[in-house]
Amino acid sequence: MSPVVVIGAGPQGLAAAAHLLERGLEPLVLEAGDSPAAAVAEWGHVRLFSPWSELTDAAARRLLEPTGWSLPESGFPTGAQWIEGYLAPLAEVLGGRVAYDSEVVGVGRKGRDLAVDDGRAEQPFVVHVRRGDGTEARFEAQAVIDASGTWTTPNPAGADGLPALGERAAVSGGLVDFRVPTAAEASEFAGGHVVIVGNGHSAATAIGLFARVAKRAPDTRVTWVLRRGSVGNTFGGGSGDELPERGALGQRAKKAVEDGLVDLVTGFRTEEVVVEHGRVSLRAEDGRRLEPADRIIVLTGFRPDLSFLTEIRLDLDMRLQAPARVAEEVDPNIHSCGSVRATGAADLAHPEPGFFIVGAKSYGRAPTFLALTGFEQVRSVVAEIAGDREAAARVDLVLPDTGVCGGAGLFDEPAEVNSGAGCCTSAPQPISLGERPRR
Repeated sequence: MSPVVVIGAGPQGLAAAAHLLERGLEPLVLEAGDSPAAAVAEWGHVRLFSPWSELTDAAARRLLEPTGWSLPESGFPTGAQWIEGYLAPLAEVLGGRVAYDSEVVGVGRKGRDLAVDDGRAEQPFVVHVRRGDGTEARFEAQAVIDASGTWTTPNPAGADGLPALGERAAVSGGLVDFRVPTAAEASEFAGGHVVIVGNGHSAATAIGLFARVAKRAPDTRVTWVLRRGSVGNTFGGGSGDELPERGALGQRAKKAVEDGLVDLVTGFRTEEVVVEHGRVSLRAEDGRRLEPADRIIVLTGFRPDLSFLTEIRLDLDMRLQAPARVAEEVDPNIHSCGSVRATGAADLAHPEPGFFIVGAKSYGRAPTFLALTGFEQVRSVVAEIAGDREAAARVDLVLPDTGVCGGAGLFDEPAEVNSGAGCCTSAPQPISLGERPRR
């Protein structure tokens, strides 16, 4: 029988392989990178806000434990530590079932293009792969689990979802980046000006990093750009967050603003990236222009890469590009604390039987995906593929509250209005957005 193809050897892809083996099914994991969790390795210097106990999958642990592996007792690992302590050993146990340098460039049904109904469901999937040496391969599969993530497709600085005028050239010139720098890289900008664009956890991480640089070198300028007119839930749920490290992340960013280490600019929707004399600045749709900077770091989230799924029949939400039933749960326009539930095979299914999108990609453009969510997804999906409908329908996870309520607030809400308060926590106190104090 054909294997079940898993796209991506990241946390969810490797966990899916472990569940498949436990169910007596043969996995074939196709990884575009040259090592397990290659995407995680690119942000390996960043510390996760989930503890070790929430970063490993149950079936994966059962596969690893006979080798003498044991779960670290406590702590919050960096991405690199996550790979070293769990993901790389798991990939090693899976052995030849993981193929590296194998980029999936297309998925379809054997002998049937997207338009053909007749006999479609009875045909195996075909997965087209381009290897690192340029050669191509084609695999048949009884089912496909897409756990490829979203890391390679970051959102642009342009506020309309498209790269701003001049953005591509600025990226090519090394003046715009889309990842959180290392501490050493951030220190190189001491005494300079850095602009951070974004509203999520990655942006808060970068703000904390550069705030430390500004504290050591007071002539350093850090500008934090938000598209929304309101601070809203930018600083997270604080003590109301059931993941304390996640809550603390936002509070550290808030303190950096209050202490004058960071200039916060709201309601700034980038229309153009301007490069002049080796420096770079942003111009907003309303005509405002930021002072020239040495680097702009865009941390505006990610979007799914659907380019290799054009021959698969998908049921995606038109806004989030997530499976429609998942989108109902994670829509950042409306979701509030306690409202996000775990999702399983029934939520992740598409009109193409046997095809599932799991992991961060299953949230489409929505943020705040947890490893725990992905582990529950793959448990349910593999049970469905194995024919265990009861296990597939069961929910074995309750997600921790964020401590943030009421969605993202009104997009054009003025800066002096706080829209982030609600059912979970007391209203955040307003902060001054005027001139930063002298230090």
